[in-house]
Amino acid sequence: MGRFSEPQHPDFRRLNTSLAFDRRLFAYDVAQSRAHARMLARQEIITEGDRDALIDALDVVGRELDEGRFHFADDDEDIHMAIERRVTELAGAAGGRLHTARSRNDQVVTDVAMFVSEHAAAAQTAATSLMSALIAAAEDHLDWPMPGYTHLQRAQPVYLSHHLLAYVWMLDRDRARFDAATHAASALPLGSGALAGVNFDTDRAYLAAELGFDDVLPNSIDAVASRDFVLDYLAAAATCATHLSRLGAELVLWSSEEFGFVTLPDAWSSGSSIMPQKRNPDAAELLRAKAPRVVAHLAAMHGVLHGLPLTYNKDLQEDKEHLFDVADTLELCLAGATGMIVGASFDRDRLAAAAADEMLGATDVADLLVRRGVPFREAHAVVGELVRVALESGRAVSSLDKNELRAVHPALDGEVGELLSGGHWLESKDSEGGTALRRVREQLAAARERVQPSDRSVATGKSA
Repeated sequence: MGRFSEPQHPDFRRLNTSLAFDRRLFAYDVAQSRAHARMLARQEIITEGDRDALIDALDVVGRELDEGRFHFADDDEDIHMAIERRVTELAGAAGGRLHTARSRNDQVVTDVAMFVSEHAAAAQTAATSLMSALIAAAEDHLDWPMPGYTHLQRAQPVYLSHHLLAYVWMLDRDRARFDAATHAASALPLGSGALAGVNFDTDRAYLAAELGFDDVLPNSIDAVASRDFVLDYLAAAATCATHLSRLGAELVLWSSEEFGFVTLPDAWSSGSSIMPQKRNPDAAELLRAKAPRVVAHLAAMHGVLHGLPLTYNKDLQEDKEHLFDVADTLELCLAGATGMIVGASFDRDRLAAAAADEMLGATDVADLLVRRGVPFREAHAVVGELVRVALESGRAVSSLDKNELRAVHPALDGEVGELLSGGHWLESKDSEGGTALRRVREQLAAARERVQPSDRSVATGKSA
């Protein structure tokens, strides 16, 4: 029993153990232990015979865990101790030397850094696949007019391609954030010991190279105490999930009978338990609901670290469940968003009818007045009055005669009706980044440059 004179209380054991969730780190822990054993032998800290016995035992343990045959003992507190226990059973006395020159403190944080690196890369790959699906959909619906919205009110017409590409640029920034998280996790903590370093001449550069790290952390205290790379990953995931929630919200609206802009694929829709006619956009709705879950994990992780004294504290065990749930949730949401976009069927007629509302050309009328020398603020008020006159008379603005137009402002004439006849509204937005087709084609070319051809092998969306 060592330092303690009585066994741990069963409830404390339940509180203290992390095996139920940290067992998913086993592959990283086995890989780390192999590299550690090889390093110890290279540095003549253990014998080559011990190294070979440890590697052989770790190979067996890795297979047992992979195949679900590993037997966990009642007193296994976490995956790290479970693996070391089993290695010792297999390798005998050599097993007791595996933990030489390391602590669970630097061992655990190294596993977590390896997990973050892998899943940040997975998020980048999944975001790229969604970007590819959006680009393909934009290409298929290049010149399809639709209304753009502010405050969920029709505002100005845009092309569907332009709207879809907005999400491509959000995701491109998300990829950059995940890349930054990967970089933050790329310095090796292993070799820092409990907090002060170790009493052996280890080779941390060798360990970094073996485990795929770019560098080593230069301060042992920082190495075991910090989880900022976890925060970086969770922050990137929270922003990405928020972007997906906005896409999900629009797909929910657009697939409703009231909008009728899109039909989502059967594979990503649900029925009703009582109403046989229903077709529910459950996957899109869940994109909305999963985002605050991811954000909450980020906030909770900030709470774990907030005010935490250096170096290691058991509080840090709480990093894993937040991290693991976010990785699983985000990767599933990215897959769902990609599936919905790939299979989405847009209704050109419904989109065009909504975009034909001549009220969407109000800003163009104001700009016409500006070109005729009227200050914009005055032109804004004039067009507002023009709209009011039309609504009160129960007619469209384009049906007002020249006398009615001039009664509102002398600079108004029959060109207002021609301007509101449609068609050229979209092409007039020819500024850089605007919705005119020339500018959308520029965007598409730039977006394709951001996505590698090998990542663009997704099916194109269907059109109605």
